[in-house]
Amino acid sequence: MSGFIRSVTLDREGVDEGRYPFSIPALRRLETLALDAKVTFLVGENGSGKSTLIEAIAVAAGFNAEGGTRNMTVSTRASHSDLHERLRLVREPRSPRDGYFLRAESFFNVATHIEELDAGPVGGRPIIESYGGVSLHEQSHGESFLSLVLNRFGGRGLYILDEPEAALSLRGQLALMRRMHDLIAEESQFIVSTHSPVLLGYPNALIYALTESGIERTAYEATEQYELTRSFLDDRERFLRHLFADDD
Repeated sequence: MSGFIRSVTLDREGVDEGRYPFSIPALRRLETLALDAKVTFLVGENGSGKSTLIEAIAVAAGFNAEGGTRNMTVSTRASHSDLHERLRLVREPRSPRDGYFLRAESFFNVATHIEELDAGPVGGRPIIESYGGVSLHEQSHGESFLSLVLNRFGGRGLYILDEPEAALSLRGQLALMRRMHDLIAEESQFIVSTHSPVLLGYPNALIYALTESGIERTAYEATEQYELTRSFLDDRERFLRHLFADDD
């Protein structure tokens, strides 16, 4: 089974490559990106454009720019680019039953919006019940992330995650991987931007590296995240001697 989004293509007609976000080298060279895997990772240094791209994919797929479900309307500050207006998604004929866009940096705003909606006059089942029943603000950042993934995410879903490891311990990242495994068995698709060498180790994932040269498919062992982590763990003292060595 492939995912709900097969590929994304940038409509380059009239693109001003000197204007953000098209001035980002990786995005300037973007044409068509295959997403025909159950799990796709975007990796790259800060400023490489991975969060900009994954945000644009999420918005083009119908999600709120600050995160949440397709029905979420929270908007504290319009900081997203207009890249989504140029993206063309090729979708599977079948539609996802569920979906969520998780942005680590704005999840606090989503949690606040949920509390505001539940405090309003509209009747019915409180939204927070589908997140585990405990206020997301009454949990640690990492606990609230896992409450979302463990309780709110369901089968046959499209899940777009922007740096989900930001609030997670190593154990939390492994718990996320296990939950991803369960949801993928239930026909879900994940598109994830990450710095985590742990998450990148998910079996049979499609990995794209965003660099000055463009966007290239890469193997797990060829990612900088894996190489640096392995180098550090294999010989920590040598690694640190090199890191702390005087320039001269």
